[in-house]
Amino acid sequence: MRSSHSLDRLDAAFDDDRLVADAGLLLPATLAQHLGLRELVDEHVHLGAAAGAANAGDKLLTLVLSALAGGDCIDDANALRAGGTERILGFMVKAASTLGTFLRSFRWGHVRQLDRVSRELLGRAWGAGAGPGAHPFTIDLDSTICETYGLQKQGARHHGYTHVRGYHPLLAIAAGTGDVLMARLREGRANTARGAAHFLGETIGRVRSAGATGQLTVRADSGFYGHAVVAVCRARKVRFSITVRQHASLRRLIEAIPEAAWTPIPYWIDGGADVAETVHVPFADQKDAAPVRLIVRRVKPTPGSQLALLTLYDYHAFITDREGETLVLEADHRRHAEIENAIRDLKYGMALNHLPSGKFGANGAWLAVQVMAHNLARWTARIGLGAGIVTTKTLRRRLFALAGRLTRSARRWTLHLPERWPWKAEFEQALARLRAIPLLA
Repeated sequence: MRSSHSLDRLDAAFDDDRLVADAGLLLPATLAQHLGLRELVDEHVHLGAAAGAANAGDKLLTLVLSALAGGDCIDDANALRAGGTERILGFMVKAASTLGTFLRSFRWGHVRQLDRVSRELLGRAWGAGAGPGAHPFTIDLDSTICETYGLQKQGARHHGYTHVRGYHPLLAIAAGTGDVLMARLREGRANTARGAAHFLGETIGRVRSAGATGQLTVRADSGFYGHAVVAVCRARKVRFSITVRQHASLRRLIEAIPEAAWTPIPYWIDGGADVAETVHVPFADQKDAAPVRLIVRRVKPTPGSQLALLTLYDYHAFITDREGETLVLEADHRRHAEIENAIRDLKYGMALNHLPSGKFGANGAWLAVQVMAHNLARWTARIGLGAGIVTTKTLRRRLFALAGRLTRSARRWTLHLPERWPWKAEFEQALARLRAIPLLA
């Protein structure tokens, strides 16, 4: 006999217009409202006579909040229209078909208008307590491949240097917080350094205008090792720490370092890594060539590996004009690898793992949307929770993906959330702190 408690006896009905899907989106929606995001979009984004030009602020916010809810395609935004969800977001949620038209209305100049929005938004968030102020600040520079499929996407029809078809955006990330300071879409076959110097100069200007007054440092890997990038750093009085490309003459310089100059580094193999430094003049054929510190880490190959049969050491070197102890600077340069965590969060925490349109401008706008959503998540954690880096997946599980129900009494709405929720205190604390930010609209 079938038990009376069988799930087969449970009826399901989609009939409650006061239930709220992802009720915890109240937190980033509150932050977006207090930072005046919708008003910034309406002020700076003008699509002319394009079919998707109207109500740009509502449309962009729909895409941003959909990304925060876990939507990874345009159609997923329709989930925000369910039940009473719209009432806790503070704007008019748009249909997916409308959003597609909106994105396809973007040309490259319109994407640059979104750059202006993200620049203003960064300054407002940092002014509200998320910024570095007068403390030293490090910008990590990198690029990534966003793989695509098919031959109909503008700018992604040809394989790049990785032999993967897709786009190759530039990214500038704030070290220690994971904020995306700036992002720019490029075609897939673009060389890593293409446009990097101009991009870096714009990023530095953005960081300064947002309120970072302390010493700036740029960290980058060998893809950005070039005279133009270093020249921008020197012109803007920004320190640099950039991995070098090891050509034959540089290898000879490294191998000429005396054995007594090498200092052991704490490593998982005893005596497995050392660091030393020498002086090097990069880009010696340029008029402004100047000597800098060349810091080198040498690593013994893993015992038993094929590499151990062929070489004694593997060398990793970078140039820098920073002051400080060699060991400290070398350890700090290795922390550049943390940028991969932010890139992973953009791709798998947000929806940058693919770019949905065949139009290059639409995909540039999609990148800008994901960056804004990513930053809102980071700022919600930093301002609301007083926490450091919290991944979007964690925020979504603990705060954003709450089920809720709206009731109304005495002309006031109440959002009812699950009793005994493990992170109730964190949610209430974050909501109170975000509401304390002065409205900037």
